[in-house]
Amino acid sequence: MTTFIQLHLLTAYPAANLNRDDTGSPKTVVLGGATRLRISSQSLKRAWRTSELFEQALAGNIGIRTGRIAREAANILIEKGIEPKKAVEWVESIASCFGKVKADKKAKDILTNAETEQLVHISPAEFDAVKALAHRLAEEKRAPKEDELALLRRDRMAVDIAMFGRMLANKPEFNVEAACQVAHAFGVSETIVEDDFFTAVDDLRAASDDAGAGHLGETGFGSALFYTYICIDKDLLVKNLNGNEELANKTLRAFTEAALKVSPTGKQNSFASRAYASWTLAEKGTDQPRSLAAAFYNPINGTNQLDVAVNRITELRENMNKVYEQQTESTGFDVMNKKGSIKDVLDFICA
Repeated sequence: MTTFIQLHLLTAYPAANLNRDDTGSPKTVVLGGATRLRISSQSLKRAWRTSELFEQALAGNIGIRTGRIAREAANILIEKGIEPKKAVEWVESIASCFGKVKADKKAKDILTNAETEQLVHISPAEFDAVKALAHRLAEEKRAPKEDELALLRRDRMAVDIAMFGRMLANKPEFNVEAACQVAHAFGVSETIVEDDFFTAVDDLRAASDDAGAGHLGETGFGSALFYTYICIDKDLLVKNLNGNEELANKTLRAFTEAALKVSPTGKQNSFASRAYASWTLAEKGTDQPRSLAAAFYNPINGTNQLDVAVNRITELRENMNKVYEQQTESTGFDVMNKKGSIKDVLDFICA
């Protein structure tokens, strides 16, 4: 049976604007009839995936997003003496392996038509395979063969592709099902988004001049205790990594640590709203996964919100386990009450 790892986090953010909507205000969601602050799953995943913590722990195993894969191959061919027009023609079939190829008849740069119209997420191994093929084509002065093109997407060793998936509309056979699901984080209390009006003062303006500011602006912000839910299919992660369980555990450890420590980057210079998780529950087992968001459908108001939130989520989990007869193993930590540690959680997840 499939092994699922579930993480439930409570993270307190003071005044912040971590994830903005199209008007520049913090994103929100109406839950239980109350407006809550929200951080999108895309924002969270990008913050964790691009963090130094994640990148340093998994160096050499992280993919890149680019539309210039075949363009790099064309550059290699040109450097080896292949005429630019012919180089672009040869690598067009390489580009088509990854997506729809640009066809700009008025392009000022001929290499533009060696690019794909959309960004493509590829692993380091796949990128190396493209460059190796380009060197072979340059030496043998020929276009690529079908069997060579078929080999370009055999290796899926990029951990971020294995975790978060890959979707190519034009090449569905190369899609990768994500092993990790991340819910939108939301505040456990009702929140009103406030406006911060700020000014910029002209330092060279004399006191006798107009007393007004050089600039007046505003930005939205809010604060809340956020509940974040993450579900990871460990068996699928190992499968996506070609059966490399050691790399899968290394990925789980780095990802979990990033989720506990790393905040989205939105408006950090203005608010310095960096936070670690104050409370965490990690679960592991073969039961069908479930969020514990229902604990917060009724907003928590007043003071002592963290304690109330912990009590609610703990009670809901106990009730769920009793009613559904679930047998998931678990561990966690509680910062405010000095219980458990991050090491306990990381070791549990990778065991």
